[in-house]
Amino acid sequence: MSVNLEKRVKVRVATPADIPLIVSFVRELAEYERLLHEVEMTEADARRDLFGENPRCFCDIAEHGGKPVGFALWFYSYSTFRGRAGIYLEDLFVREEARGLGAGKALLQRLAERCVDADLGRLEWAVLNWNTPSIEFYDSLGATRKDDWTVRRLDGEALRRLAGA
Repeated sequence: MSVNLEKRVKVRVATPADIPLIVSFVRELAEYERLLHEVEMTEADARRDLFGENPRCFCDIAEHGGKPVGFALWFYSYSTFRGRAGIYLEDLFVREEARGLGAGKALLQRLAERCVDADLGRLEWAVLNWNTPSIEFYDSLGATRKDDWTVRRLDGEALRRLAGA
């Protein structure tokens, strides 16, 4: 039995040439999440934080038939309770026309492989409460909900005010 490799999703590490694509994916994700008005990321930001001297985050690109269809943007976190690092998935997005091809699962599988290969303690992410299709997808993979934790955030003026205190 032969396998048509053009039908498979491939995941690769992003390169600096992908910067416009990454910013485009971020904007597409924000539009899907009804948060496009909050996007401030520029290509210069992506270049600095993904490919600068001290990268602060990392990105994988999913391709189907040689075309980019999705991405995962992630960074290392640390669990004091587990005593080891983990991966925090900031963004996972697959273009609508490519959903159902396995790109989201392939991106998550690659992150899980990184965790296992590096003996990391966990892979975590957040999902919007209204995003039922994504929640059902994550549940199907065995992801658990952390109902006993509430995400808190300082940004903008509140962040500046605390920093200046």
